Amino acid sequence: MRSARLGDGLSVSAIGLGAMGMSAYYGPTDETEAIATLRHALDLGVTFIDTAEAYGPFENEKLIARAIGDRRDELTIATKASAEMDDDGTILGRNGTPEYIRRAAERSLRHLGMEVIDLYYLHRVDPQVPIEESVGGLAELVREGKVRHIGLSEASAPTLRRAQAVHPIAAVQSEFSLFARDMLRNDEKATADELGIGVVAFSPLGRGTLTDGIRSLDDLSPDDARRTLPRFQPQAFAANRALVDRVEEIAREHDATVAQIALAWVMAEGVVPIPGTRHRARLDENAAAAGILLTEAERERLRSALPDGEIVGSRDGIDAPAGVDR
Repeated sequence: MRSARLGDGLSVSAIGLGAMGMSAYYGPTDETEAIATLRHALDLGVTFIDTAEAYGPFENEKLIARAIGDRRDELTIATKASAEMDDDGTILGRNGTPEYIRRAAERSLRHLGMEVIDLYYLHRVDPQVPIEESVGGLAELVREGKVRHIGLSEASAPTLRRAQAVHPIAAVQSEFSLFARDMLRNDEKATADELGIGVVAFSPLGRGTLTDGIRSLDDLSPDDARRTLPRFQPQAFAANRALVDRVEEIAREHDATVAQIALAWVMAEGVVPIPGTRHRARLDENAAAAGILLTEAERERLRSALPDGEIVGSRDGIDAPAGVDR
């Protein structure tokens, strides 16, 4: 597995692993297979593992602790201070105060069984707290040795500039895929590049649409949270799934899968994808995408094959204009 460089001197595997679905949101889970998948990731060199206190809540961090055992030194763990939660998981709402960020970080350290978090994100910007205060709280954790690098998730370009003025930001994490190219239109990617901030893409496979695993809504379990999203409503899903056929043409030319081409496109844009999976076979498929190099002509062909105007529905039901944090 080749490596990729984020900001603030942080180097990670070119493809990471989003662990969220191993504990929450996507229907029934299998802990035995999840642990095997996490350990297999390390064997493949996929050493950038993404989690958050919200996933479970707390259960995903605990799962990772059980899975990695004595292999802590082999991986880079990213977790997040999410919406404020009591220790029993009761969600109280966004809280970007330094006091809550500290409490959340110390709780995550306990759940992960670690002495330091490699990359610690503010999961969402709190509109009631100046970003300078939130980043100041994150920076204090770095000074104390509890966190190595800090990041933001779904932050706007103006917020990135204000944050970077307080402390080096290693990464901004946002949804980014052939089906979600907002970062290219709203200056977030360009601003991150200018400031030397790495970009990490969650849902780089369109929440599963850019794979052969979800060809119809019947492939989702009844309690899968994606069923509530605009792009997974019947008419929208059918229209968007039809667009995937265009990606299959390029995939065949590379003797690759749709998922591999979609991930290769994200990497070619200078972004580190963290596709989520709960199964070793899918992990093998995703990791192999690191060996696919697309030409500029192929990248443009993919952009043209999935024009923004033909993608039906918003990605998550949130309509945030450029310059506004999600």
